[in-house]
Amino acid sequence: MSYKIDVNGTEHEIDADGDTPLLWVLRETLGMTGTKFSCGIGACGACTVHLDGAVTRSCVVPVKSVAGRRVTTIEGLASGTLPHRVQAAWIEHQVPQCGYCQSGMIMAVAALLQTRASPSDAEIDASLTNICRCGTYERIRLAIHALADQTQPAEPRKVSHG
Repeated sequence: MSYKIDVNGTEHEIDADGDTPLLWVLRETLGMTGTKFSCGIGACGACTVHLDGAVTRSCVVPVKSVAGRRVTTIEGLASGTLPHRVQAAWIEHQVPQCGYCQSGMIMAVAALLQTRASPSDAEIDASLTNICRCGTYERIRLAIHALADQTQPAEPRKVSHG
């Protein structure tokens, strides 16, 4: 069957079984390999994209449910050649180790910061259910707080790099 989906501002007509996960359409049909496969059950978050602006685990979303909707992937997060502010913070604070989960993590953080400009650690923990097997959570928090501090008065924070 044929489905029209908007991915990163470009409409694509996809010929696929309606139950095909969005993840596989993005990676295999459209060649957008920034969205990663890991668990396949929506638990880890490596496949996180935005669907109409909301955080969505693309490995468990059938392509038929995204027809006519707006999908944003890690490839579409940046503005032209400039990285998105979360991507820039990731680089500045050297967040990734292996980097495998980071595109999904960045997508989740970008969505969080759309709703909470200055989230607390508790709000970060509640919102980010993505798994980082390298355990870079402290650097992730540091990067998020640095982004929040760009719009808030700076306050000292104790950060452990253990």
